[in-house]
Amino acid sequence: MAEPVVRIPDAKVALSTASVYPESTATAFETAARLGYDGVEVMVWTDPVSQDIDALRRLSDYHRIPILAVHAPCLLITQRVWSTDPWVKLQRARSAAERLGASTVVVHPPFRWQRQYARDFVDGVWKMADETDVRFAVENMYPWRYRDREMLAYAPDWDVTKDDYRHFTIDLSHVATARTDALDMLDRMGGRLGHVHLADGAGSNKDEHLVPGRGTQPCAEVLERLARYGFDGHVVIEVNTRRAMSSAEREADLAEALAFTRLHLASSAKVSRG
Repeated sequence: MAEPVVRIPDAKVALSTASVYPESTATAFETAARLGYDGVEVMVWTDPVSQDIDALRRLSDYHRIPILAVHAPCLLITQRVWSTDPWVKLQRARSAAERLGASTVVVHPPFRWQRQYARDFVDGVWKMADETDVRFAVENMYPWRYRDREMLAYAPDWDVTKDDYRHFTIDLSHVATARTDALDMLDRMGGRLGHVHLADGAGSNKDEHLVPGRGTQPCAEVLERLARYGFDGHVVIEVNTRRAMSSAEREADLAEALAFTRLHLASSAKVSRG
């Protein structure tokens, strides 16, 4: 008779260096290694170490923790990081990923005021993806809201499934802020889902990035579905720990997020035992 066994998918669980902010990129490597993460995703931003390929390689080697993904500098606060030209930013992110052995570059859709970049974005990302083995995984965003007003800040669209990309990143905190359905978005991404930013949210106007299980998003169900479908990309813990009162409290949050993710990635499967 078939007995249930635990099947662990090939997906690796990584820690985003953004998850330790306001502590440093270097701290993220140390924390990921100590807690047993499979790797890190480097958020390229104002921390000089996050922009320095040689420094990142030294951290990776010292802590014996691989760099699995590079998040291109797409935020408002990183408009001058790695050039003011958004295409140069993506070229440098691709080069960084190739030099560091990372398989994925995460990129946001353009802001609407980046008009030329937005017009060329879909075709340009395809062209860049054709020139490398690194995945360019375009991330879902959300409308910006203030009270009862809504502004569409991203182009061609915050819902990246409306456009033709080779790979997607799904971010569950962004899904919550957009007030859309995570499982429906997962279905629309289908086999083009290449990367996951795991965090929770409760539908606030602000992008919350809560520890998984502390909001209203179906984080557990998403992970279980990924396991059933044999997802082989990376699941990255990208949570906001700024309110942690100490390094120990921050580390406890990141340990909880890792335990939650590993638990729900382990799915029951029926196999025959002779």
